[in-house]
Amino acid sequence: MKRLRPLLVALLLWLPLLAAAQQSADESAAYRVDTGDTWVDTQLQDINYYAERYPESFLDEVARYGGISRDYIAALFYTHNWQAGDIYFACFWAKAIEHSCRDSVKAWSRAVPEEGEPKRWADVVASLPTKPTNQHWRTLRHAIVASHDHWDRPVTLDATLKSQLGDRAQRDRAAANAEVKRAR
Repeated sequence: MKRLRPLLVALLLWLPLLAAAQQSADESAAYRVDTGDTWVDTQLQDINYYAERYPESFLDEVARYGGISRDYIAALFYTHNWQAGDIYFACFWAKAIEHSCRDSVKAWSRAVPEEGEPKRWADVVASLPTKPTNQHWRTLRHAIVASHDHWDRPVTLDATLKSQLGDRAQRDRAAANAEVKRAR
């Protein structure tokens, strides 16, 4: 019986996680985002799928590179049932416009769309105090590519991103060179 106890405890802990994963997969399949940038929207959908399978890696990425408390984003993800794509966008857009992720989260929470219409990040971005520029979008797009590289996840670059960042091998060399410079 003593040998079965750890197995039973593990099973009891695993069942709620399995149910939550299924609920998350269903929500992610229905997830639609509208930032006003089709490429970004596609990548946020992909980030949602990634976070279903690797939620802790997703949270680590946003905390480390988004500069936000892991506990805060974990609460958004697990307690408030935010979609991973929305968390990612809120935090990295805020970083791009030099505001806090909390500012973006509050703006999203306050947003009230027209009756029958979904909430749109495009509307929230327009309501923030910093007017969006091409540089802000470029910063966000570069962050998305870097996250995909960190996760060793394929990402399709448009012509502009290819000219700015190069292929994966070029990005890896640039990252390695930056690491060497930081170590000096």
